[in-house]
Amino acid sequence: MGKTADLTTVQKMTIDTLKKEGKTQKVIAKEVGCSQSSVSKHINREAKGRKRCGRKECTSKRDKRALERIVKQNRFKNVGEIHKEWTVAGVSASRSTTHRRMQDMGFSCRIPRVKPLLNKRQRQKRLAWAQDKKDWTAAEWSKVMFSDESKFCISFGNQGPRVWRKTGEAQNPRCLKSSVKFPQSVMVWGAMSSAAVGPLCFLRSRVNAAVYQEVLEHFMLPAADQLYGGDDFIFQHDLAPAHSAKSTSTWFKDHGIPLLDWPANSPDLNPIENLWGIVKRKMRDARPNNAEELKATITATWALITPEECNRLVDSMPRRIAAAIQAKGAATKY
Repeated sequence: MGKTADLTTVQKMTIDTLKKEGKTQKVIAKEVGCSQSSVSKHINREAKGRKRCGRKECTSKRDKRALERIVKQNRFKNVGEIHKEWTVAGVSASRSTTHRRMQDMGFSCRIPRVKPLLNKRQRQKRLAWAQDKKDWTAAEWSKVMFSDESKFCISFGNQGPRVWRKTGEAQNPRCLKSSVKFPQSVMVWGAMSSAAVGPLCFLRSRVNAAVYQEVLEHFMLPAADQLYGGDDFIFQHDLAPAHSAKSTSTWFKDHGIPLLDWPANSPDLNPIENLWGIVKRKMRDARPNNAEELKATITATWALITPEECNRLVDSMPRRIAAAIQAKGAATKY
């Protein structure tokens, strides 16, 4: 026979139902499969309106307000720092209580979203750009080839995946995560349209104007043939020094390729940024051991990008522009 604390939700509901039907506690206990004292305690608790037992809460409403102020002052503090500051304010509570109170208030520990830092002039230019492009149709955006560079590391993220383990298994080889002090990485250039992705270019050196023009010659032009054939297109890139150099501008004029005017510091407006995120998420379970294996993994994952994914990202341009206008040129989530 179980104790009151051992009663399941179904047993408690059954007890309540049988009690309403006028059954005696002895009969209820027999049908539910518990002791009569458990039935009695549950019925008495419900009758008195007692929903829980245990020690009375040690923090007052005033204490909770103080805790909320502390959290909102700096949302990047850890629980230990917040607990220390709360106790200095005169509250007697444990670290675990501090964490529970924060959770009760709705605070959760999450990886922060990243937004570019913009000054007033940049926000004004972004707003003007968005207002100029707000009436562009899906057909017009489909003519744009978006491009960008991205860095890939052998170890992704700061924490990586969690592991399930039992007590004493901390040193079990199956529960360990390999780490390196300076993980190998590669820099990749890629391009996409609303129809598909183009070929990747792995950059071997720092990208200056000369290196970038070689990428354009040997990778961007083949990508344009692959994605657009003989049709006209508009090329997009950000305002990195190699991209905005005079010699690079001359290269585009000589090849007769129009450029999409682009606001500074605006990765949130570029759908290829989200495409890099998709590739890195798909590579989350990959375990490359060196740079060559990392390149092979990136290439294989890039090849799995579907036309539907590309089309969906480019189709998001009107929504990105509307969000930028609503934010008055400020950065939006991406």
